[in-house]
Amino acid sequence: MIRWMIVIFLALLLISWVSPVLRKLGLGRLPGDFHFRAFGREWFLPFASTVLLSLLASLIAHLL
Repeated sequence: MIRWMIVIFLALLLISWVSPVLRKLGLGRLPGDFHFRAFGREWFLPFASTVLLSLLASLIAHLL
């Protein structure tokens, strides 16, 4: 169980590091990514970016 906690921690660390780089590349600003304010908070739902990254990961996995 401790291994999974370490893996999740490292994945979150990697995501927080890669997130600004992906924003510079244009991910997070695609037509299917939604930004809105509700209940005094800003919400972000990256539907199109998630699909694009999933397709990219699937293509890489298929090629390997």
